[in-house]
Amino acid sequence: MDGVGEPGADRGAPLPTFRWEQIRTHNLPGDKWLVIERRVYDISKWAQRHPGGSRLIGHHGAEDATEAFHAFHQDLDFVRKFLRPLLIGELAPEEPGQGGPQDARLIEDFRALRQTAKDLKLFEANPTFFALMLGHILAMEVLAWLLVYLLGPGWVPSTLAALILGVSQAQSWCLQHDLGHASIFPASRWNRVAQQFVMGQLKGFSARWWNFRHFQHHAKPNVSHKDPDVTLAPIFLLGESSVEYGRKKRRYLPYNCQHLYFFLIGPPLLTLVNFEVENLVYMALCLQWADLLWAASFYTRFLLAYVPFYGIRGALLLYVAVRVLESHWFVWITQMNHIPRDIGHEQHRDWVSAQLAATCNVEQSPFIDWFSGHLNFQIEHHLFPTMPRHNYRRVAPLVRALCARHGLLYEVKPFLTAMVDIVRSLKKSGDIWLDTYLHQ
Repeated sequence: MDGVGEPGADRGAPLPTFRWEQIRTHNLPGDKWLVIERRVYDISKWAQRHPGGSRLIGHHGAEDATEAFHAFHQDLDFVRKFLRPLLIGELAPEEPGQGGPQDARLIEDFRALRQTAKDLKLFEANPTFFALMLGHILAMEVLAWLLVYLLGPGWVPSTLAALILGVSQAQSWCLQHDLGHASIFPASRWNRVAQQFVMGQLKGFSARWWNFRHFQHHAKPNVSHKDPDVTLAPIFLLGESSVEYGRKKRRYLPYNCQHLYFFLIGPPLLTLVNFEVENLVYMALCLQWADLLWAASFYTRFLLAYVPFYGIRGALLLYVAVRVLESHWFVWITQMNHIPRDIGHEQHRDWVSAQLAATCNVEQSPFIDWFSGHLNFQIEHHLFPTMPRHNYRRVAPLVRALCARHGLLYEVKPFLTAMVDIVRSLKKSGDIWLDTYLHQ
């Protein structure tokens, strides 16, 4: 790569040109190229140092990652400095901007829409809004403790405290999610520091662990084996995994009943069991000492606050109750927009089509906006992941108009319908597995 990148270009030497058939051969674990703004980059060695993780950038191997590049980064000029040493050439002039099928007019119109959103300052956060979000989370934490302190550890105050803490934990998910997408502070560094505080001190989880899996979800939503949120086999089968397991005669669980056992091991246990274990393993294996200390500060605070009233066993029981409550919220709210949509293998769609195929919205109201952390505007969030959530409502009409212009589905569901569709989708996938299992 020496002598080929930007320095060579500065000396006036022409960059080598590549065709897509050449680029597509470089999509192996130790050999990855990608295209950004028609320039070809060799990320094979640098991917391990990518702040979003090697998997995130690796999922775009041998693809045009221009729209993802713009979607995930705030200061593009700053990020381009890291790309310069990786530059090895550019797309041949006759090559299209995407290796697979795409609507060039759609991409052009979407870029114009993004610029309109910037001109309207929709990527600028309202500090008061997020100060209130943090303030009401802290107020709920204090209120829960005061209930037990003033009324004693009886069933009524304990139940109320658990409910309030469950809401506080759910809203903390929303706030750290905003920070993880760098949508609050202008500087990425301050978003990272604040996310570590919210995720670590207020929740007891690792911010880096969350970003590691969540950014993959945004890069390739509902793509099997690339999106951790829908790669749930062998516990649950979704989309094309139902057919695969049926053809291979795999029956680890009665998948035709997964819509029923979902209520037993899905909403109640995701945060308490799956996330807790995965989070601790990630911090330990990746030696994330700062995140471990932040998480330890949460457990220390929680135990110091409630052990004097309940003892060790009672405080742990309260902790489990809070985790189960927030887990119910997390599963229903985050999956209502995705599980009922298309789930399958990589189709190399353009950015807009890929996000719309994997997401839908839920009808808006002030309560639903707050309760879901504005994830009822999932389409807008996926198209513009760094946009502050209070601006989704303003950009939504522009997105709807774009979809109408290009014949794309812009789906908006009632809240309860979205909840029921999760179960319907699980049942449908289970029935497909059973039919394939019996008749292949």
